[in-house]
Amino acid sequence: MLTFKNITFRYPEDKEAMMTDLSFHVVPGDFVSLIGASGCGKSTIFRLINRLLEPDSGEILVNGKEIHGIRSYAGYMPQKDLLFPWRTIEKNLCLPMEIQKIGKEEQKKRVGEVLKEVGLEDYREKYPKDLSGGMRQRISFARTLLTDADLMLLDEPFSALDALTRMDMQEWLLSQWQHFHKTILFITHDVEEAIFLSKKIYMITETPITHLEIVEVAEGYPRDRDFLRRPEMEALKARLTMQLRKQVI
Repeated sequence: MLTFKNITFRYPEDKEAMMTDLSFHVVPGDFVSLIGASGCGKSTIFRLINRLLEPDSGEILVNGKEIHGIRSYAGYMPQKDLLFPWRTIEKNLCLPMEIQKIGKEEQKKRVGEVLKEVGLEDYREKYPKDLSGGMRQRISFARTLLTDADLMLLDEPFSALDALTRMDMQEWLLSQWQHFHKTILFITHDVEEAIFLSKKIYMITETPITHLEIVEVAEGYPRDRDFLRRPEMEALKARLTMQLRKQVI
């Protein structure tokens, strides 16, 4: 689904490169969490995928094609929902389809379908101020779905939520991922969140980034939180947390 081939990138104001000859790939249908210390380059990877930044060398491929030759190949969900307060929920959801110049009747139809899927069909005419934080993130996820891309980039989407709402949203996200069969690349600072959600965890262990350490989570789906209390999962959490702390130090 996604391939980095020998990517090198340096910000103009920095002396050192952020990444050098970085190569990795994400398999179709996987849920992959990307973890690492603050400022290590996680969001830079997303910006490169979205073409907000250009690599100094190397190629980024989606479905085997260089990203400069394709459109609407990735949906992006940021930390904040970025819903326009003056637009209804329906009009907020229409935005990616307006950009793609999809007809209004088709927009209305697709919005109705996705609102039903995320359990918020009664909020079509509401405004963002009328929704809780968790509901707003559901709408943000629905808007990302309406880009119609198979690859979804989720950048710490639950970081601003309280602990209980965050747990509910994690479980809800897994159900949506299994239903829609998307490929998800998910940035988080929360090691337990990464273990609970992911098939694989890609860890940044150094700067400049030359490789990603890949950790497979040996647990099938559907999941409940009981597996996090198993000794092997506690040991995995402790190991990953220690590696992150070493980066900070």
